[in-house]
Amino acid sequence: MARPTLITTPVLLLFVATFGAMTSFFLLLSVVPQYVTSAGVGAGDVGAGLATGALMLSTVVFELVTPRLIARAGYRVMLAAGLLLLGVPSLALTSATSLSAVLAVCVVRGVGVAIFVVGGASLMASLVPAERRGEGLGLYGIVVGGPAVAALPAGVWLAEKVGYPLVFIVGAVSALAVLVAVPGLPGRVTTEDAPVGVVAGLRSAALVRPALIFALTSMATGVVVTFLPLAVPVGSGALASLALLAQAVTTTVGRWYAGLHGDRHGAGVLLIPGVLLAAAGMLTAALVTSPAAVVVGMVLVGAGFGVAQNASLTMMFDAVPPSGYDTASALWNLAYDGGLGLGGVAFGVLAARTGYPVAFAATAALMLVALAPVYRASLTGRTPNGRLQR
Repeated sequence: MARPTLITTPVLLLFVATFGAMTSFFLLLSVVPQYVTSAGVGAGDVGAGLATGALMLSTVVFELVTPRLIARAGYRVMLAAGLLLLGVPSLALTSATSLSAVLAVCVVRGVGVAIFVVGGASLMASLVPAERRGEGLGLYGIVVGGPAVAALPAGVWLAEKVGYPLVFIVGAVSALAVLVAVPGLPGRVTTEDAPVGVVAGLRSAALVRPALIFALTSMATGVVVTFLPLAVPVGSGALASLALLAQAVTTTVGRWYAGLHGDRHGAGVLLIPGVLLAAAGMLTAALVTSPAAVVVGMVLVGAGFGVAQNASLTMMFDAVPPSGYDTASALWNLAYDGGLGLGGVAFGVLAARTGYPVAFAATAALMLVALAPVYRASLTGRTPNGRLQR
């Protein structure tokens, strides 16, 4: 019996739109804080932190309301709005010379990010056959993760070589050019089920449990992305770059592999290995004076994070009817962004008291606390009837 088709025209168009949106996001993610500290703005390190904070805060807040907006306006309108909100404000950065102007741009772009990460993932889940959902989400993860691997360092390199204005223009064009793909996307996904709101989602253990587990692995990623360059010995910038590249690549590979495996054996069985891999990576990275340990640790963190990404998202989509995909996506993205932010803040406070090696080991221990709810979730596996379980 032939397997149902995974790659259709709407899926390809969604890939195009998502690649452009994520390229715009990652291209400017590190460049904007650098610009804030440059002579053009001159706001210093505090201003750089505020820029990233404003971006992520508006992203997290707007993720809560995006499902309702999608229910009213549909995917086509909302994803187009997301691309516009990512692209047009990027052009405004070319003439922004005050911290307040940059922060305003970051807030608006954060709204665009929220719309796209929530709407894109939920639309992908709607477009692929249920029996190949894990594989489809794995491929979508590659489309999302590719720009993180390439555009993030490319933005910093371009800013040094050609200046900030051109990077801002490229970031704008990356989002605006793929608007041509949006008309080919579905406006709405037809379903007879009643919508599942965010409040109802927060009351469902089938959604909250995997989201909280995933947040712990996301926290580990927030730690290493923020503090690994500071934790390695002075003069080891190349080591930090290599380790972070390894982490980004293995995250993408892990997310894809988890999708293939999950379709055959159930997504729930992958959560325990994902958490164990990421925790082992954090513990290995505690040996910050050993280059081999740092690289191996980041490979493990990336693989565990990627596996947990796909497993948790697939489980959450399996737990709701199609009318609840937007809510499941919103809660998952909240866990993603919240974990990244919490990991950076909490680790910074801990490392200031204990030093980096102890703080890495303590983070690994905290992640292992999640094994009890992970085990309970893994017994559930897929939800055969595709309905919200309370």
